[in-house]
Amino acid sequence: MSDVSIQKSNDEKMQFLKRMTASVYLCQILTFMLAGLPLLLGVAINFLKKNDVQGTWLESHFEWQIKTTWVALAGFALAGLTFTLGAGIFVLIITVVWMLYRIAIGWYALTDGKAIDNRVS
Repeated sequence: MSDVSIQKSNDEKMQFLKRMTASVYLCQILTFMLAGLPLLLGVAINFLKKNDVQGTWLESHFEWQIKTTWVALAGFALAGLTFTLGAGIFVLIITVVWMLYRIAIGWYALTDGKAIDNRVS
């Protein structure tokens, strides 16, 4: 196999993984319209493809997306548990705003072809 065909194969693999990463961001957005199922589908993709992105700039996006999912699920659960106390609506609003922020940061970094600094939350 020539160097050119190896490079082409690697480029195609990275393009596929970039599309997968974008699909997870789309799943996270669809969570607001279709309840939690797309969020769970997105994190499943993250875990299924995590080894494929290891060592690439996309690995930071997968870590970002996984953290976004788990914290959002915890926020939604806390909002549900505290809704009758009156605090649930505030927890829900904070969770939604935080999630939208993380999706926007991730999406813009992905479209720029950049890794995410996971120290930023």
